[in-house]
Amino acid sequence: MGEFYSYKRISTDSERQNFNRQIKSLERYATDHNIEYLLEFTEEKSAKNFNDRPQFLKLDKILQSGDTVVFKDLSRFTREAENGYKKYMEWLERGINIVFIDNPTVSSDYIRQMTKVAEEQDIVTKTALEGVIKLLLIVELDRAEQHRKYISKAITDGIAASVKKSGRRPGQLDKMSPSLESDINIYLHDRTVTQIELMKKHDISRNTLKKYINLTKQK
Repeated sequence: MGEFYSYKRISTDSERQNFNRQIKSLERYATDHNIEYLLEFTEEKSAKNFNDRPQFLKLDKILQSGDTVVFKDLSRFTREAENGYKKYMEWLERGINIVFIDNPTVSSDYIRQMTKVAEEQDIVTKTALEGVIKLLLIVELDRAEQHRKYISKAITDGIAASVKKSGRRPGQLDKMSPSLESDINIYLHDRTVTQIELMKKHDISRNTLKKYINLTKQK
C-alpha cells in the first residue's frame, strides 16, 4: 500500500474562501477513510500549465506506484483539457491513484473499473468502451477549461457593456447590486477574473470594491 498525499490549489491570496473549502473537504475525506496524508501540497498558482506549478511538479516527482493523491475536485488538478488528459493517463500508467472528492466518476478507481470491464469484452465492445472512457475524461476536463473561459468572457462582455452607461460616478453605489455581488462571488472562486476587471465593469474604485468583497465574504 502506498502513501497518501493531498493537493490544494488557489490562483491568488484573494481566493481564501475557496481554499478553506478545500481544506475542510480534504480533512473530512481523511477522517472518513481513516488515512493520514504523508505530505500536504499547497499551491497559489493558475491551473493553466503544469510546468508553472512548482508544488505540483515536486509532488509529481516523488510519486510512486501505489501512492494516492486526493483533490477536492477536478479543477484543482487542472483546467486544461488536452494536457490534463495526458497527465491523468500518465499517472494511471505509473500506478498512481487519483481521488477527486467532488468528481468520483473521474477518480482513478472508477476509470480502472471501467477499463477492467473493457478488457474482458470482445474486440468490438472493448474498443467501444475504451472510447467511452476516453470521452468521459476529456468531457469533464474540457468542462473545467470551458468554465474558466466562460467566466473570463462574461466579465469582459460586462466591461464592454458598462462603458455605454452613464450617470453614475465611480464608487458611488448606495448598496451592492445583485450583478456586482454575483461577479464578486465569481471572482472569489475563479482567479481568472481580476479586481481591475470588476472595477471597470461596475465603475467603482478599488477601495469601494474591497469593501464589497469583504461584505460578500461575511455573508
